[in-house]
Amino acid sequence: QVQLVESGGGLVQPGGSLRLSCAASGFIFSSYAMSWHRQAPGKERELVAEITNTGGATNYADSVKGRFTISKDNAKNTVYLQMNSLKPEDTAVYYCHVKVWFGLRLVPYWGQGTQVTVSA
Repeated sequence: QVQLVESGGGLVQPGGSLRLSCAASGFIFSSYAMSWHRQAPGKERELVAEITNTGGATNYADSVKGRFTISKDNAKNTVYLQMNSLKPEDTAVYYCHVKVWFGLRLVPYWGQGTQVTVSA
């Protein structure tokens, strides 16, 4: 079955960096685009960054452009989110996401989430 397992979250001071990882299994990783989303308390889940199946193209939320970088290692079935110059408003639970085709159905999957807290 499809599994997405995030890691790398934690507590960091403003201006600091973290790298999130999402290990994927149960589908042909190299064939699928991947994305990172986040959800802060009391807010809706939002797209942070997305990357094509080959890693050749990326897209970012305006709030993280120039600070975050998404990357994809198809040999390791892992997608990363490098987060630099972190701000308190980046505090949220971060989720890895993929939509996988099963026959004619496109099924969404989410990881369990990893907490990122930016605080002095």
